[in-house]
Amino acid sequence: MTITPGPQARLLITVEREDTATKVGSGDVPVLATPRLLAFAERATVQAIADALEPGQTSVGTRVSLEHLEASPVGTHVEIAVELTEVDGRRLVFGFTARDRKAVVASGTIERVVVDRERFLARLVRDGDATR
Repeated sequence: MTITPGPQARLLITVEREDTATKVGSGDVPVLATPRLLAFAERATVQAIADALEPGQTSVGTRVSLEHLEASPVGTHVEIAVELTEVDGRRLVFGFTARDRKAVVASGTIERVVVDRERFLARLVRDGDATR
């Protein structure tokens, strides 16, 4: 694996009813839910390194630090930008920001680890069998 810092990705979303705290159950107001914001940011991290991974590799999320600063009501356009800022062996650290037309909506870091997809899934099956 030869991933180095620098890859970036941007994701432009429009907040839909399905993305709201009310709909996902993380609150009772019709604004972009923090869990949905995180899911969008993680999607962007996956896109940022998609071409850098070797066949059979994938990455899995391991740690998140997210500061949700502003509310985004339904219909708001939000751009999520990520950049791979640190590589430590298989560990990847991404910085991200989410912005609407007026302000930074959120910022944080997402850590992912590169794994062999088949070995990762095989371990899940073995671990699952051991608990039955």
